[in-house]
Amino acid sequence: MIETFNQSIEAINTVIWHNYVLYAVLGVGILFTVWTGLCQWRAVTHGVKVTRGTYDDPNDPGAINHFQALSAALSATVGLGNIGGVAIAIAIGGPGAVFWMWIIGFAGMALKTTEVCLSMIYRNTDDPQNPHGGPMFVAKQGFEKWKLGPIGWIVGAIFCVTLLISTVTGGNMFQAWNVGMITNEAFPIPNWLTGVILAVVVATVIIGGIKRIGHVAGLIVPFMCVLYVITGLVVVFMNIDEVPHMFSEIFSSAFRPHEASGAFIGGSAGTAFLWGMKRALFSSEAGQGSSPIAHSAAKTDEPVREAVVAGLEPFIDTIVVCTLTSMVILSSGALHRGGDEASGEAAFAASPTVRAVDIKGDKHWLVGEQHSFRDGDEVVIAGKTELPERNDEAKRISGEWRDGDAVFIIVAGGDANEATDANRAMLAGKIVMPDEAEDAPYIRWEPVAVTDDAVVHWQTLADSDQGPLLLNNQLYKDYVGAPMTAYAINRSLPGWGTWLILIASWLFAISTMISWSYYGEQGVIYLFGEKSVPIYKIIYCILIVVATLPIVETTKEIGNLSDLGTGVMLWANIPIMLIFGSIAMKAYHDYFRRLKSGEMDPPHKAPRISDVVEGKDVE
Repeated sequence: MIETFNQSIEAINTVIWHNYVLYAVLGVGILFTVWTGLCQWRAVTHGVKVTRGTYDDPNDPGAINHFQALSAALSATVGLGNIGGVAIAIAIGGPGAVFWMWIIGFAGMALKTTEVCLSMIYRNTDDPQNPHGGPMFVAKQGFEKWKLGPIGWIVGAIFCVTLLISTVTGGNMFQAWNVGMITNEAFPIPNWLTGVILAVVVATVIIGGIKRIGHVAGLIVPFMCVLYVITGLVVVFMNIDEVPHMFSEIFSSAFRPHEASGAFIGGSAGTAFLWGMKRALFSSEAGQGSSPIAHSAAKTDEPVREAVVAGLEPFIDTIVVCTLTSMVILSSGALHRGGDEASGEAAFAASPTVRAVDIKGDKHWLVGEQHSFRDGDEVVIAGKTELPERNDEAKRISGEWRDGDAVFIIVAGGDANEATDANRAMLAGKIVMPDEAEDAPYIRWEPVAVTDDAVVHWQTLADSDQGPLLLNNQLYKDYVGAPMTAYAINRSLPGWGTWLILIASWLFAISTMISWSYYGEQGVIYLFGEKSVPIYKIIYCILIVVATLPIVETTKEIGNLSDLGTGVMLWANIPIMLIFGSIAMKAYHDYFRRLKSGEMDPPHKAPRISDVVEGKDVE
């Protein structure tokens, strides 16, 4: 059932994440970059000044100040996408994925500026202390002015549906799943318990609404960003000799295949482009239309002022934090694990046999001896090999083997995979520590559910069908998402990476989930009204627990879901931006004309930083 679900979502993602879609998003970003006259520069100059509080006015409509609005939006973007998503992109696409993250980060600053400007222009301030904004209100009110109110409501409703899909996938379940994984790396506690704790913490915050979310985000985000950046810079400095080669790999692999080496099975230029763009879009949310919902709560009577602040988001999220994660992984050698023939966590005394076999027309690879067992009503077969002892270097970095650890070997054979431009593949397994003390630990390789007749068929073919060759005798631990970043830090600072990523994952995930809960809440209000909010919040918290249950076991399920959520929002929001973009551009240029003429000099000096962080300057 899970496999059928994955195949269905993958089929949808193939369409919504077609390369032409990425070209279109990039093209729209370039369009607004030119139309604004390089708004990226305005963001890092005037945007910083606004965020510092020099324009804050308690009499303006809104609920929170510019800094808190930026923090609330950043809390939804700076999170596990920066820690886990970047690691996934590099592991699949190679170093070239980083280059395409930079490109979409730069273009994303223009996308973010434009979409927030529109949402600020069309936000609903009937209750000045509780404004509502976002692309759904842009569509609704924008079309109403053209005497097309019903069409506007429908377009807004379509956006809200895509918003809710992204809320429960990338904004919620992806976060909970990654925290469960990294917590399990540090402590042998079940993932579902992590989910329960997360659900309780998130519930206590989101009950307080946007003001409490803004306050909590304003405290968490700056603290974690500073701690994460300092640690990352220490790791990069410890591997400073690798930095020139690292940048060379980033630029060269963006346009040509990156060679397979060590634990990395290779990456084509196309794969680097696809994963770099997708992860940057997922992390920064540029063009999705989500963060305008948070920015619409800002206290200001100038829409463009908050839009320029929003332009800082992709800069901080992608250009700074995502780049730092990439540098940690690449400079530390975590991607290739050293790249030589003995770069794994353990070595087999003798190479396990790998055979290609056919089960009802589907090819599977059997590693080692055949291992059959029953799982409920199904017969399951898998390969089985003895678990080799972890080497001293791997123990220093990650400790001893544990039950349930995901591992893989590299095999070679057959035609080159177009996603990797190499003929290598990873065969996955899990470590099993038997309950009986006298039984030796072993690796159970990728299991396949079959009928009793198929088991016989497997045995017959296994005796004669020669499969791909094991590339070397090395066994690798499979670090997926946030654990990969932790492993990279541990290579330079043993033990610290696990603890830092554990703390960062919890805080970033909580901040992301509370902000996304507010995004989804605004979508629910648009569709069903205020009375639906309590039910929505209950469902939202339940899904946190669901994401950490055994039904979501691999990066495939959660990756497919997060890609679906991001993709459908782009399809809904980009057309809205293009339809009403000229309105945003007119307001943008008028604002900076007045600023340049001296009509909008700051009304007061910058308040104390502590007052800005806590929002006291607008109380």
